[in-house]
Amino acid sequence: MRFPELQKIHQVFNTERIEDIAAHTKAECAKWEHLFKPDEKIALALGSRGISNMPLIARTVVEHFQARGNEIIIFPAMGSHGGATAEGQREVLESYGITEEYIGAPIVSSMEVVELNSEGLENRAFIDKNAYACDGIIVLNRIKAHTDFTGEIESGLLKMCTIGIGKQRQAQEIHSRGVYGLKYLLRPTAERIIREAKVKLGFAIVENSYHETQILRALPPEDFYEEEKKLLQLAKANIAQLPVKELDILCVDEMGKNISGVGIDVNVIGHIGIRDGIPKSEARIKTVIVNDLTGESHGNAIGVGLADIISDQLYRKIDYRATNENTITSSFLERAKTPIVAASYEEALSIALQVSGKDADEVRLVRIKNTQELSEVYVSRAVLKELESSGPVEKIGTFVEWENSRDL
Repeated sequence: MRFPELQKIHQVFNTERIEDIAAHTKAECAKWEHLFKPDEKIALALGSRGISNMPLIARTVVEHFQARGNEIIIFPAMGSHGGATAEGQREVLESYGITEEYIGAPIVSSMEVVELNSEGLENRAFIDKNAYACDGIIVLNRIKAHTDFTGEIESGLLKMCTIGIGKQRQAQEIHSRGVYGLKYLLRPTAERIIREAKVKLGFAIVENSYHETQILRALPPEDFYEEEKKLLQLAKANIAQLPVKELDILCVDEMGKNISGVGIDVNVIGHIGIRDGIPKSEARIKTVIVNDLTGESHGNAIGVGLADIISDQLYRKIDYRATNENTITSSFLERAKTPIVAASYEEALSIALQVSGKDADEVRLVRIKNTQELSEVYVSRAVLKELESSGPVEKIGTFVEWENSRDL
């Protein structure tokens, strides 16, 4: 079967970013350092996402408060990720460069929680045991569109205050209610945890379309909700998209937890992988192929069910214990279903071409590195023709054969 020739193109997105991350972080710390007494012990909550500059931001926060006399500990705030084990969650942080040596503070990882007063809530409330023993908590997270639901707030500080610092127990409490739990229980639970667990400060991050830090803002907890609403709109506007809405085949070189909470960003591919779920974008794709799983995922292939075909290379990297733990906690089992497994990326493409019913010159195909990095992508002749009909297209090089399109 003849594969389509591919043309690399460049897409232009928002490029606004903070140039000096450390200086900006220090300035934000200085605005709110009065919320902590110099002798107080502070727990800094860090999650499992691949947030740009997270090690540097965390180290700068630690250095600032240590200079005032505060004792700092780092604790993983990531629900059931890392296989829902203390060591697994430590390894997730370390895989992002968040080590005790670099940060300059101990990483205290445990799955033990303290149950808080849940009177008036629809669900129980929990908090990491070690963080609860501290005098105050700082949360650091990126504001972005969630992969499961749409609301005024989605993924950000309030979610970190519940599903993150409440560990697997809190994640189960919220996710057991499905989309309803995420949409309607996050805020009241977060506000209870903030009050009783002494969450005193949050660092809200918004990234531009190139995964660079555009906004880094320290917020007191009383501002979390209103500021998150505003920042979420900016974050959604920054989501990089595919060059066209309708495709026969989308080839994704890699998926992973560091790219999206479900490995493949549903805000890009258009289908959410939940029964009766509302599409998150206007993309309409007939067949999604995924070739690999990132090392930062530690075998957690949640979201693999969003693909139609995967390669044997990806399949062999799946740690089903880690994947199942995360998927079961989320309650959306469809996302862990195993797609068709092809012997190679090329065989997966052959299957997708057969299913499309189109030849190499007609098929609408886009090849991407992952759903986060979309500034440079490969497109087939049919897609390029549509793009050129709408205006100039920035091309990189000339048409190449499939085997020469691996430089994304």
